[in-house]
Amino acid sequence: MKILIINGPNLNLLGRREPEIYGARPFDDFFRELQAQLHHVSLEYFQSNHEGALLDKLHEAGFEADGIVLNAGALTHTSIALADAVAAIPAPVVEVHISNVHNREPFRHHSYLAATCEGSIVGLGLEGYRLAVEWLSRRVHISRKLEGNE
Repeated sequence: MKILIINGPNLNLLGRREPEIYGARPFDDFFRELQAQLHHVSLEYFQSNHEGALLDKLHEAGFEADGIVLNAGALTHTSIALADAVAAIPAPVVEVHISNVHNREPFRHHSYLAATCEGSIVGLGLEGYRLAVEWLSRRVHISRKLEGNE
């Protein structure tokens, strides 16, 4: 089972950027821990500050991965193109936000992605990624079982 985590703009600065909002832990450290804990899942990670690169990765992985965890950062609130890309691919996508976007500036309250994703996890810190991966893993396992592929 292959699940891809995609992080958008400024998330390469986790651990250094506004630690009072996003925490002090670098994402790479968290990702290595997640890989060790969820050894039954093949996890991959991609981060870009460029919308086009995120679109390309969704187009590429969305037909190969069993699921995608997507934190599009601020593009969540501006990018119809990313929402269209999520809608166009068969892989289920879970939207994740480290902070509680509903408890922040009003422009962060709307997500163009939410309507095209299977679900959204907000405000649970890095733990939201783990929950999204675990949910996708269970969803894929149940789907395969129902299809007789497991």
